[in-house]
Amino acid sequence: MVGRLIDTDPELAYEHAQAAVRRGGRVDVVREAAGLAAYRTGRYAEALRELRTVRRLNGSSEHLAVMADCERGLGRPERAIALAQSPEAQTLAAEATVELAIVVSGARLDLGEPEAAVAALAAPSLRKLTGVIGVRVAQARSAALEAAGRPADAAAELAGYSAEQLAEASGEVDDEDDVVVFDVEEELDELDGADAGGEPTSDDLDDLDDLPVDEEAAASPSADQEDDR
Repeated sequence: MVGRLIDTDPELAYEHAQAAVRRGGRVDVVREAAGLAAYRTGRYAEALRELRTVRRLNGSSEHLAVMADCERGLGRPERAIALAQSPEAQTLAAEATVELAIVVSGARLDLGEPEAAVAALAAPSLRKLTGVIGVRVAQARSAALEAAGRPADAAAELAGYSAEQLAEASGEVDDEDDVVVFDVEEELDELDGADAGGEPTSDDLDDLDDLPVDEEAAASPSADQEDDR
């Protein structure tokens, strides 16, 4: 029920999650659903607490990006950056690594460091991504470039995407406080029987082979990409 309701009625989804916790609070997937529902409804302190409990129960750090974003939501961007620099960050699956980079870029903006925000998304591997995740990286990079006083570069980041693509990706961002809202329903769909140990891992942002890549961009990097390198 949490998975079914999280997008249409997140508060009701949260209530279902709380009911599940009362009945099975020692089960990691129950606490995971509770943490994601709390995050989706803006209860960042509670979400952080629940996801820390999940990590203690199953040893997985797969939600590190969500935890870091909770720190941003609580007004602690420096803690978000610290989580991204922790040893656990080196064990994340490829897509979670990208999500964490987006959070770090936002945290740098929170701290008034726009150039560092741009640098957080400058890896060539991130520039080659396609699909919704590629659009989200482009949007985050565009925001960082705009804050850095580079409006032309910011506009260029989004020039290759249709209005529909931008609208789809924008639907996953909370415009009020610029805290990233992850695709919680997709994550909840994967809870049943999920094995964190079976996920692909990434030591750095260059190991993203399982994500969609723009082959043309990979073959012919732009001048801006060369500058970033």
